[in-house]
Amino acid sequence: MQENKIIKLTVRDVRFPTSLEQHGSDAMHTDPDYSVAYVVLETDSDAALKGYGLTFTVGRGTEIVVCAVKALSTLVVGKTLKEIVSDFRGFYRLLSSDGQMRWVGPEKGVIQLATAAILNAVWDLWARVEGKPLWKLLVDMDPAKLISCIDFRYITDALTEQEALDILVKAKKGQKSREEQMLKEGYPAYTTSCAWLGYTDQQLTQLCSEALAQGWTKFKVKVGADLQDDIRRCSLIRKLIGPNNTLMIDANQRWDVNEAITWVTKLAEFHPLWIEEPTCPDDVLGHASISKALAPLGIGVATGEQCHNRVMFKQFLQAAALQFVQIDSCRVGSVNENLAIILMAAKFNVPVCPHAGGVGLCELVQHLILFDYISVSASLNNRMCEYVDHLHEHFESPTIIRNAHYIPPKDPGYSCEMLEESVQKHQYPDGEVWRAIEQQGKQ
Repeated sequence: MQENKIIKLTVRDVRFPTSLEQHGSDAMHTDPDYSVAYVVLETDSDAALKGYGLTFTVGRGTEIVVCAVKALSTLVVGKTLKEIVSDFRGFYRLLSSDGQMRWVGPEKGVIQLATAAILNAVWDLWARVEGKPLWKLLVDMDPAKLISCIDFRYITDALTEQEALDILVKAKKGQKSREEQMLKEGYPAYTTSCAWLGYTDQQLTQLCSEALAQGWTKFKVKVGADLQDDIRRCSLIRKLIGPNNTLMIDANQRWDVNEAITWVTKLAEFHPLWIEEPTCPDDVLGHASISKALAPLGIGVATGEQCHNRVMFKQFLQAAALQFVQIDSCRVGSVNENLAIILMAAKFNVPVCPHAGGVGLCELVQHLILFDYISVSASLNNRMCEYVDHLHEHFESPTIIRNAHYIPPKDPGYSCEMLEESVQKHQYPDGEVWRAIEQQGKQ
C-alpha cells in the first residue's frame, strides 16, 4: 500500500428541504430537512485519491457537527492511510478519546457523529485504494486483521476478542456461496417510503399500491402521535398489503414505558412484527419492560438508530431489551464500532436489521449488512434492511434495488461520494436551493 498521506480535510453543511413535502415526518421529527455533514479527505497520492464520508442529521444543528469535524481534523491531517489502518483500533481511540474533546462526549452525541463522518471517509479511502467496495474489503479481510480494527474497551464482559474471532472463523464455512447468492439475488429490504406520518390517506394508498406492484412485501408505518389515527392508518395499510405481508410500526421515541405497552397492545390486531423506538433511546430497562410485556402478543422491540455506542448496544443485548438490532452507519463510530455491534448481536443471536433512509444511509449501511450475512450471521431469518426512496440521485454510486432487494455495490469505496453539483446547490445557507427558499420567504 502506498503511504497516501492525508493533506487536507474539508467539511460542508449540505441540506435538502424535505420538510416542504413532509418526507421523513414522524411523531417526533415533524419537519425534517434531511442533511449531512459531508467530509472529503484529500491525499498526496499520484492519483489524487480522495476519501468521502458523511454523517446524517435532520437540518438545524448540522452546523454544530461541522464545527466538531473541524475540531477533530487536526488528529487526521498529516497521517497516512497506511499508518491509520496498520493500527486502526489505535486511530479509532485517538479520535474518540482525545484527552480534552472526549469531555463533550465521550463517544456520544455530536462529537461521535463527527467521528463517524471522518472515519467513514477513511474507510471509503481504504476501500478505494484496495479497488473494492467496502463490503468486499470486509468480507475478504483476514479475521484477525478485522478484529484489530475494533475497540473492545468496555464490552469484553459481553464479547471478548477471542469470541469475536471464533464467530468470524466459524462463518468462513459457506462464505463463498453466500457471497455468490448476494451478488445474484441481493439482500432483502423493507420500505418506509409509503407511510410517513405527514402523508394523507390518498398518498398512503397510492404509494402502498405502487410498492406492492414493484414486489415489496415488508412495510413500515410511522405511529405515535394519535392512537385513533394510528388504528385507522394501520388498518388501511394492513388491508392494502394483505395478511401475509410483513408490517412494522415505528414510534420514534414518542412514549413513556407504560404508555408504549398500552398503545402497542391496541395495535396488536394488525400483527406488527416489531415496534421500533417505543420510548427514550437511552432507556435500556424501559425497553426491557416493553419487550417482556409485548412478547405474549408476538411483537418484538427494535431500536438502535439513536443508540450512542457499542456500550449501550451491549446493555440492550444483555438485558434482552430488543429483539431486532438496528445499526446505523453514521450514529456510532463508523464501521469500526458497527463491527463490534454486529459481532455482539451474533453472539446473543439477535438479528441485525439496519436503520437507513435519510441522506446516504441506504448507500452506506448496505455494505455493513452484506458483510453481516456473508461473514458473520449466515442467516436471513427475520432479517431485512430498511430502504427509503429519497435523495439517491445525489450520489455517484446510488443504491440499486431489484425485486425489493439491495443489489451489492460494485464501485470501489463506501458509496459516500456525492455529486459535486448537488453539494454546491444544497450547501447551507449559501447554495442556490436555500437562497431561493430565503427569497420566497421574503415575498
